[in-house]
Amino acid sequence: MGVVVVRNLVAGSVVLALLAAGCGADEEPPVKTGPGVTADTISLGVLTDLTGPFSATSGIRIKGYELFLGQLNERGGICGRKVELKQMDHGYDVDRALQAYFELEPEVLGFIDVTGAPMTEAIEPDLMQTRAIAAPASWSATLLGNPHMVVVGTTYDLDVINGWDHLKRGGVIGAGDTIGHLHVESDYGRNALEGSTFTAERWGLNLVGRAVPETADVVAQVTELRAAGAKAVFLSTSPQQTATAVATAERLGWDVPFLVNAAAYDPLILETPAASAVVERVLVVSPIAPFATDLPGPRAVAEAFTRQYPDLKPSGSVDHGYAVGMAFGVILEKACAERDLTRDGVLRAFQDTNEVDTGSLTGKLRFSLVGRPSSTQSYVSRPDPATPGGLAVVANLFESELVKLKGTRAR
Repeated sequence: MGVVVVRNLVAGSVVLALLAAGCGADEEPPVKTGPGVTADTISLGVLTDLTGPFSATSGIRIKGYELFLGQLNERGGICGRKVELKQMDHGYDVDRALQAYFELEPEVLGFIDVTGAPMTEAIEPDLMQTRAIAAPASWSATLLGNPHMVVVGTTYDLDVINGWDHLKRGGVIGAGDTIGHLHVESDYGRNALEGSTFTAERWGLNLVGRAVPETADVVAQVTELRAAGAKAVFLSTSPQQTATAVATAERLGWDVPFLVNAAAYDPLILETPAASAVVERVLVVSPIAPFATDLPGPRAVAEAFTRQYPDLKPSGSVDHGYAVGMAFGVILEKACAERDLTRDGVLRAFQDTNEVDTGSLTGKLRFSLVGRPSSTQSYVSRPDPATPGGLAVVANLFESELVKLKGTRAR
């Protein structure tokens, strides 16, 4: 009798153990977490300019982040956690940016926004040590050398090549012609100039480049480019310098097209005395869809933005913020699937992300090719006061054959 009882107890213990093992096999392992991640939330940092020269653009871009994250959180967030933003303003001052960064860094998983090339450069060394990823509000190719930088879209140099290609296909420029490039003395300007240099070499164009400080007047440089006989000019400048350059050309009676990088254009230009000249002469080359683009992704963003923020004036910065939000969402979902929301886990997920389909907010994004842009396609649009966001699309996403060639040489 005692033996039977013992055997039954043993048998029962084995069954319970097997049941327990079976239940455990169905349970997901716990999620590893690190800075910025609690049981309920994931915090992302925004280190931006809300009171300085880029405050208008920054504020609207943040609405793009908030729009995407609101929708993401309605779907349940990431790993059952709501994603929230923690913002600090640096007013485009490097010292303030560093102070804000060191205050934010321990509280966030990564940075969805770092505004300003000097600020990005200042925090880069610490990002390497802390293992956090960050999305700069910049498309400089120099950032691609940092494996922590989430550069969403086509870099400045490739936008420039695509822009020149658009003019060449339109018969505006051809072999032997002179082209001009006016650029600021910064990573942005120098990287953009690389695009013009490559284009001129491949197509037999005569390039006249002029560099200026970020806050300098550009009247003398525009006058020089006119004297050099440039058939067209690329502007990689500040929006204020763009307005001055185009207004100067009009005053001189110099009727040539001006291509401009996205960073060189702000819809507020259309509220200045230079508006008519800008509308007549400027084409904007951008890695991000203009707000009024008639394609699925931009249409959905425009409808959601207008519904949620009916009193705010939109711009392409909404689409920029939303696209960056989408990229972060895919990266965090990938990290969640691996049950690793530590900074190392998110960094691995970022570097393993082969495709993010933004619905034509950008070209399809790929972050897994080290040192290469996440996209190589550009939009071309023209300033238009009657179009929501201030830009009307002239050419949807495309890639020049020269861009492909430059990519091949880079590898």
